[in-house]
Amino acid sequence: MDDLKAKYLSQIADAADEATLEDLRVSALGKKGEISLRMRELGKMTPEERQVAGPALNALKDEVNSALMAKKAGLADAALDARLRTEWLDVTLPGRGRPAGTIHPISQVTEEVSAIFADLGFAVAEGPQVEDDWHNFDALNIPSHHPARGEMDTFYMHRDEGDNRPPHVLRTHTSPVQIRSMLGQGAPIRIICPGRVYRADYDQTHTPMFHQVEGLAIDTNISMANLKWVLEEFFKAFFEIEGIKTRFRASHFPFTEPSAEVDIQCTWKDGQLKIGEGDDWMEVLGSGMVHPKVLSAAGIDPNEYQGFAFGIGIDRLAMLKYGIPDLRAFFDSDLRWLRHYGFASLDQPNLAGGLSR
Repeated sequence: MDDLKAKYLSQIADAADEATLEDLRVSALGKKGEISLRMRELGKMTPEERQVAGPALNALKDEVNSALMAKKAGLADAALDARLRTEWLDVTLPGRGRPAGTIHPISQVTEEVSAIFADLGFAVAEGPQVEDDWHNFDALNIPSHHPARGEMDTFYMHRDEGDNRPPHVLRTHTSPVQIRSMLGQGAPIRIICPGRVYRADYDQTHTPMFHQVEGLAIDTNISMANLKWVLEEFFKAFFEIEGIKTRFRASHFPFTEPSAEVDIQCTWKDGQLKIGEGDDWMEVLGSGMVHPKVLSAAGIDPNEYQGFAFGIGIDRLAMLKYGIPDLRAFFDSDLRWLRHYGFASLDQPNLAGGLSR
């Protein structure tokens, strides 16, 4: 065994690569290796001989194993050193510049709208994006036969057969937030409700998911005149144009009475839209006085309180203000588009310093 020990320890020390080391391991400790064959002979020995030979063979096996592992680690370290010498890189060199991230136009416009209405005394309210049909339709005076409640227009959540719970939908507007806020807070109340909404539509000016902000003001002495003043102040601040003209056209919405669609003054010149000048008009939002049935559903006495509500598409506002031609580009994740239309991370909108760059 002393000869075996000297033989293998010497050959392991002289091994120049891992392949040679593996051959030595097989020769010594493999199934037919010399040390393994010696250990098989223990069964033929007398108990007294085994007491002497057994511990000696185990010690030899352990020592050879340890030498093999130590040599393998040494060869790996040497290979790493050689690789590092050939792949050396001076990490002290200056790195390549990376452009800073930008704020998405939707996020920027949402902040701009919130800043304007905060200055007008409106708080921001939020609610769930998955709504039951009572908050999304019934409480807003939308009857069961209304086309908006059809699956062609609204995304309904899956229900198992036999599930008798009220159906749930991806909210089609942020008006349910108004209902929840009135139920929780009562009147008087003055809020805006920005957030994602969902409708089954997709083209250049419509997407299945888009962003909306709705406003609500309820008190004892609110009229359409207050609505008109608030919207004109908003348009003036948002588009940063003094004296921008608006036009109210009679319309119909189930949750307001009377209802009006609101147009803003614009002109088309050389294929370019300009807001706040010219003789043309562009429809931008729907509005009206809150329907008494909506107030009653929200727990507010319509004989004592009244108020107005309006809804604006944030995506469309961004398109109008920043000249974005296609609504679908908002969701393409195109880095070139984001760099072109994006805003600096510290470009926080405020009325004192100016909303936009």
